[in-house]
Amino acid sequence: MRIAVYPGSFDPITNGHLDVIERAASLFDEVIVAVSCNAHKRPLFTVPERVEILKAVLQPYYNVLVDSFYGLTVNFAREKGAQAIVRGLRAISDFENEFMMALTNKKLAPGIETIFLMTRAEFSFISSTAVKEVMLFGGCVRDMVPPLVEERLKEKYRQLRNAGEVKS
Repeated sequence: MRIAVYPGSFDPITNGHLDVIERAASLFDEVIVAVSCNAHKRPLFTVPERVEILKAVLQPYYNVLVDSFYGLTVNFAREKGAQAIVRGLRAISDFENEFMMALTNKKLAPGIETIFLMTRAEFSFISSTAVKEVMLFGGCVRDMVPPLVEERLKEKYRQLRNAGEVKS
């Protein structure tokens, strides 16, 4: 079986991520969308919330699984028996960092390839950070994220406003 891991924070999943996942699912027998637990980031959604959202959004894809991990992506990929790590690229500016990570991963796990998939042009400007900022200030993200994600973002920011953690 050809297995790939698509790691990321997915805070939240965007239509760009979804585009990469759809195409990876057509290339591999199984794609594991893996939520990374990054201690250096302050995510909006908890890891369990992100896993729950991803499972709901990705439910139509029979060969896509959702999991989470802490640590090195190559170790997780090796644990899962993956032959590849999928990385999405939005613009040329993403490439340098992704290339360096791919070389590091290749050094650590020579048997695991990194596959770069460019997101479609209409999604190339979308990032999870931009989506959160647009939502924070009351903008519309309808064309940037799946409908469930838009609902969950509205709910999360409503909770944060009610708790006084963000300004109205």
